[in-house]
Amino acid sequence: MSDAERHRPHRPLENRRLLVVSTNYAPEVTGIGPYATQLAEHWAASGALTQVLAGMPHYPAWRTDEPYRGAWRREESLRGVGVHRRRHYVPPRQSALRRAAFEASFLVHGLLAPPPGRPDAVVSQMPSLADGVIGARIARRHRVPHIPVVQDLMGAAAAQSGIRGGGRAASAAAAAERYALGGAALVGVIHESFVPGVRALGVDAGRIRVVPNWTHVRAPSGDRAATRARLGWREGTPVLLHSGNMGLKQGLDVLVRLARLAPDIRVVLMGDGNQREALRTSAAGLPNVDFLPPADAAEFTDVLAAADVLAVTQRASVLDMSVPSKLTSYFVSGRPVVASVAGEGGTADEMRRAGAGVLVVPEDPGALLAAVRGLAEDPAAADTLGARGPDYVARHLSRAAGLARFDALLAEALGDTRPDAPGHAQGGARR
Repeated sequence: MSDAERHRPHRPLENRRLLVVSTNYAPEVTGIGPYATQLAEHWAASGALTQVLAGMPHYPAWRTDEPYRGAWRREESLRGVGVHRRRHYVPPRQSALRRAAFEASFLVHGLLAPPPGRPDAVVSQMPSLADGVIGARIARRHRVPHIPVVQDLMGAAAAQSGIRGGGRAASAAAAAERYALGGAALVGVIHESFVPGVRALGVDAGRIRVVPNWTHVRAPSGDRAATRARLGWREGTPVLLHSGNMGLKQGLDVLVRLARLAPDIRVVLMGDGNQREALRTSAAGLPNVDFLPPADAAEFTDVLAAADVLAVTQRASVLDMSVPSKLTSYFVSGRPVVASVAGEGGTADEMRRAGAGVLVVPEDPGALLAAVRGLAEDPAAADTLGARGPDYVARHLSRAAGLARFDALLAEALGDTRPDAPGHAQGGARR
């Protein structure tokens, strides 16, 4: 061995071949896409030969992005990652049947045309059932570890989200999840509230690791007054803002109902999703409701910080199947959060842990309004709550900490227990 080789820093992932299966990937900037992207890029930068099997960009608008329309397959190299995109059906409206067609189309295309080569490990992002099944099939074919990461539970989602035909689809979704998780080396879950649901699918508790999502956005840096002026938000008018996906499980009609009760409060819905047009129709004639397109990365947190109160809402039936990724961005902004969610769910648990806002009962515009008014009338208390968000992020949700947990998860699945293995010093990935 030469002196140069002897003194070269050891890179535990160097020349490892890793495959990430994630329907959602860059350039998508909300939802699961940013996490899959940052994880793959991190492993590529650590020396791994990283490939991603992804769909065509479509979220949260549920429309295929213009540059990718009509493409059957697309091979790209993005920041050192080989991205293999496969065409799939994108439903303009959500129902159990349309969701099944979305999953089936990506499943078939992904299995027929997987990325070339034999990976050393396969990581799949769920709730996509297709991602989990593809990951399991590829891993079994090559006899390598499969590590599914549960971001949502689709079986529970079908039953709880209110999607048309969801009750009938729940058992089929749970069967697919059981297959995807059954042979996994380890199963990552983004919140401990998912553990009972994953165990109910037949996964032994000893194979479950908690790997929370991290904050993937920068801290706000713009002038708050200038941002409000640019957006037309008058000083003295409380602004309640919701950012992110506008889907069924969010139950965003509660914000429209609040706007009817309180014409002095400006309600802003920023983002996209399959319920956006229905919400616009419901809010027709309400001058205090604004719809904004998703903000780009450069100004996203500045817009959040310019609001007075940030809203996270879920239907009352949503208990153990989803923890919205928007919370990590909300906490970074430094503004108080009002969560209209079930008190028994993972979202409520995360709110209590951060201490950065107020919990109210779901689907109750009066209760939500009372909480918003209370914060608007006591700016000092609102600022105190809001300031806890960045502190919580710094302690628990930094990108470095989040990626280190995934390094530890991968090292454990690969059987790498050396002191210099990724994340070894953390003693595993349990939260």
